[in-house]
Amino acid sequence: MMDQRPDPDALLAAVTKLEHSATRGKLKIFFGMAAGVGKTFAMLQEAQARRAEGVDVVIGYVETHGRADTAALLSGLPIVPRRAYAYRDTVLEELDLEAVLARRPRLVLVDELAHTNAPGALHAKRFQDVLDLLEAGIDVYTTVNVQHVESRSDTVRQITGVTVHETVPDSVLDAADSIELIDLAPDELRKRLAEGKVYVLERAGVAAASFFRIGNLTALREMALRLTAERVDHQLRDYMELKRIAGPWKSGERLVVAISASPLSERLVRWTRRMAYNLEAPWLAVHVETTSTTSSAAQAQLTRNLELARSLGAEVLTVSGDDVVATLLHVGQQRNVTQIVVGKPERPAWREWLRGGSVVNRLIRTSGDIDVYVISGDPDSSSPRGQSWPTPQSSARQYLGAVAVVMAATLVNLALLPFISYEAVALLLLLVVLVLPLYFGRGPVVVAAALSAISWNFLFIPPRFTFLISRLEDLLLFILYFVVALVGGSLTTRLKAQQVLLQRREERTRALYALVREFAQLETIDAVVKAAVAHLGAAFDADVAIVLATGPDRLADRAHPASSFALDEKELGAAAWAFSRQRAAGRSTDTLPAAIGTYHPLRAPGALVGVAGIRPRNGRTLTSDQEPFLEALLAQVALAIEHERLGEAQERAVLLTESERLYKTLLNSVSHELRTPIAAITGAASTLRALPDDQADARLALAGEIQVAAERLNRLVENLLDMSRLESGMLRLRLEWCDVSDLVSVTVQRVRPLLERHDLVVDVAPSLPLVQMDFVLIEQVLVNLLHNAAVYTPPGTRVRLQAVQDGNRLNLIVADRGPGLSPESLDRIFDKFYRAPGAAAGGTGLGLSIARGIVEAHGGTLSAENRANGGARFLLQLPLTPPPPLPAEASLEIPDD
Repeated sequence: MMDQRPDPDALLAAVTKLEHSATRGKLKIFFGMAAGVGKTFAMLQEAQARRAEGVDVVIGYVETHGRADTAALLSGLPIVPRRAYAYRDTVLEELDLEAVLARRPRLVLVDELAHTNAPGALHAKRFQDVLDLLEAGIDVYTTVNVQHVESRSDTVRQITGVTVHETVPDSVLDAADSIELIDLAPDELRKRLAEGKVYVLERAGVAAASFFRIGNLTALREMALRLTAERVDHQLRDYMELKRIAGPWKSGERLVVAISASPLSERLVRWTRRMAYNLEAPWLAVHVETTSTTSSAAQAQLTRNLELARSLGAEVLTVSGDDVVATLLHVGQQRNVTQIVVGKPERPAWREWLRGGSVVNRLIRTSGDIDVYVISGDPDSSSPRGQSWPTPQSSARQYLGAVAVVMAATLVNLALLPFISYEAVALLLLLVVLVLPLYFGRGPVVVAAALSAISWNFLFIPPRFTFLISRLEDLLLFILYFVVALVGGSLTTRLKAQQVLLQRREERTRALYALVREFAQLETIDAVVKAAVAHLGAAFDADVAIVLATGPDRLADRAHPASSFALDEKELGAAAWAFSRQRAAGRSTDTLPAAIGTYHPLRAPGALVGVAGIRPRNGRTLTSDQEPFLEALLAQVALAIEHERLGEAQERAVLLTESERLYKTLLNSVSHELRTPIAAITGAASTLRALPDDQADARLALAGEIQVAAERLNRLVENLLDMSRLESGMLRLRLEWCDVSDLVSVTVQRVRPLLERHDLVVDVAPSLPLVQMDFVLIEQVLVNLLHNAAVYTPPGTRVRLQAVQDGNRLNLIVADRGPGLSPESLDRIFDKFYRAPGAAAGGTGLGLSIARGIVEAHGGTLSAENRANGGARFLLQLPLTPPPPLPAEASLEIPDD
C-alpha cells in the first residue's frame, strides 16, 4: 500500500513504542571496493546458512539489480514488504522500519547502508534505520562500498573525479561487530561488468570508461584493504591490551582541526578523522568566532562543517576571539593538544598581507611544541583560489549612504574653503571617515576613505580641479591622509565589531544569569518549566515546547501546559525519538526533518528529565554560534527540573519516614490502649459469671469496671476517628448558635467522674453572647482538656474552667495547679502521639492534637502556657460574630365563631 503522507503517523507511533533492549543487536557489514564485487551475494549466502541453523531471518531490504544468481538466494527467506512513498511523479520503495520492529526477527538483512531515504521517511538515511534496529536488539547484516565511507570521500573524489553524496559516518563502521571484506580483482570486476552482471549493458560501457577504470578500481581496492587492515590492527591492539600482552600501546596524541566557513574544512575534518583513527587519539574540531561578519550562505556552510565533525566523532568547540592564531594556541595549551590541522591559504599573498599576514605562517612560527599540519584543498573544489573573494556583507544602500556623506562633507568644505586652508579640509574629511564605521560596514568605509582622498586631491590641493600634485609636501600629505583614512576606518570598524561581539556575549551571559537566578527562587516544576519557556523564547525568538519525562524510559503524551506551541502526533513522535535516542530530532536534523520544531533531550546528571522543542519564529535555523548557547541553557533547565524532582522525592521520603514512625507509634499505643480495657472487660466478665446470685454489690462493682473500660475504649476509638477525619479533610462542622453556659454545663456533667478527686471550679461570665460553633465538637475539645488536667495533676489540686468574652473573641480557659509543662513539651504538646516525659501509662497522645484541629477548623486558636505560680493554662479562643436577628413573633388570630 502506498503512503503519500509526508510523515506517516504509523512511523511516528513506531518511534514512541520502540523499547530499548537489554542487549543491543549485532551489526555485520559486508564491505567492498565497488559495486558488483558480490557483497549482496555473500550476505544472502550467510543468511541462508543462519536460517539453516534455525535463526529467524527476514529480508528488510535487498536489491538484486536483476542478477539471477543473487535473486535465487532469496528463496525461503521471509520478506517484509517495503513501504512506498509518493515523490513527485514517481513512487519510491524503502525499508518499512515499523513493520520490521513489529515483526522483531532475530536477524534482518538491509542492503545499501549508505542509501538516502525518500522524503517522508522517519530518517533521512538508511544507516539511521539500521541503528534503530540495533537499539531494538535485532541483528543486522548490511553492505557498503569504500567510496561511501565519510572520511574517504575526498580521496575517492580525487581518484575517480566523482563526488559521492551518499556517505556513512565512520562511527557506524566503528560500531560494527564484524566487517567482512569481499575482494575481487579489478580485471575480474570489469569482466563481470562487461557481462552485464553489475549494470545493464547500456550502462556498462559508460561505467567501464569512467568509474570502473583499472586505475580507479586498483586504488579503491587498496583503500578497502587498508581500511580493513586498520580495523584488524585496532582489534589486535585492543586484544593485546586486554590480555596485558607487551607491545606498542595507544599514543598520547591529541589533535585539533581548525574549522571555518570554507568548503575546505570538510576535507580537513575527514583528514583529521583518519589521522585520529590511526593514532587512536581523541580530536577536537574548533571554530574561532571572530568579529568579522559572515553571510547566511557562509553560516550554513559552517554549520554543515561542524555537523560533519560531530558525526565523525569529534568534540566540537566554538570559541570567541579576534586573533585566530592566539585563540587556537590557547585552546591547544588548555587541552594538551599535540597536533593542529589547518588548511592551506586560499587567498593570494597580497590579500593575506592586507589582512595582517598569513594565519598559517603565524601559527607555525608561534606553535612551540605543537606540530602543525597544513592540508591543501581539492583542486576540483567549487571555490578555486583565484575566485576566493569574500561575499559582500554591506548592502548597496550602505555604499550609497557612505558616498552621500562624503559628498555632503565635501560640499560643506567647499563652502568653508575661503575661510580655512586645504590642510584643515583634510582633517575635517578624515573626521568624517573615522565616524562612518559607527553606522556603516567595512566595505563602505573603505570606499568613503578612497573617495574622500580623491575629492580632496581634485577639489582642494593646488592646482585645483586636477589630480596633479605639484609640491612634495602635498604628495606626502595626500599619501598619509589616504593611509590614515584606511587604517583609521578599518580600526574603527574592528572596534565596532568587537563591541558588537562583546555585547552579544554580555547578552548571553545576562540571559544565562537571569535564568539561573530565577530558577533558584522557584519551588515547583511547573514554575521552572514556565520560566524556561519564557527565557528560551526570548533568547532565540522562538516558540518553545517542553515535554517532561514521567519515568526513567517514559515521556508524557502531551506538552507541558506552559509551552508556547502545541504538539500534534508528528511532533510528539519527534520528541519521543529525541528522548529515547538522546539525540536531537526534528527540523534541521536527519530524523523527521519535516517537523516544525527541533527537539533536544534535557539531560541532567541523574537521568533524562524531558525534551525541549524549539521553533524559531522567523523560520530560520539556529546558527553554529547559537547552538552552544542553547546547550548551556538547556543544561540549566534540566538541572533545575531535576533539582525540583529531587526536592519532591526528598519530601516524599521524609513524609514516608514520618508516616512509618507515626504508624509504629500508633500501633504500639493503640495496641496497649486496646489491650488494657479489653483485659479489664474480659476479667470482669469472667468474674461476674462466677459470682453467685446473692452478691449484688460485687456484681454492681464489676459492672462499673466494665462500663469504665468500655468508655475508655470508646474514647480511644473516637479519638482515632476524629484524627482520621481531620487529616483527610472529611471533618464537617455543624455550626449552630449555641449558649456557652449550656456548653460548660454539659461538659462538666460529662467529666465530673474524672475530676471527682479534684477541686473543679467553674466560672462563666454572665450575659455571654451566643456563639456559632459545632456544639458536640467543642464539647469534645473541653472534655479532652479537662481529662488531660485530671490525668497530669495530683489529686486534691484545683482545676478551673472559665468562660469570658475578650472583645470579639470568646475565651475558654482550662487551668490547673499541677507540675506545669517542660520547655520541650511547650513546643510539642499539640503534636500527634506526643506524651510528656514521665507521663503515666495509658493514652495515645492524640487528645490535644485533635483538640487543636477542631478549634482551628472553627477559625479559632488553642495555645498552652505555664502559670506564674505553678500549673498549666490552656486558652481556647473562638471568634464572635453578630448573631442573626430573632424572627418576629407571629400574631395569633382566633377566628370568630
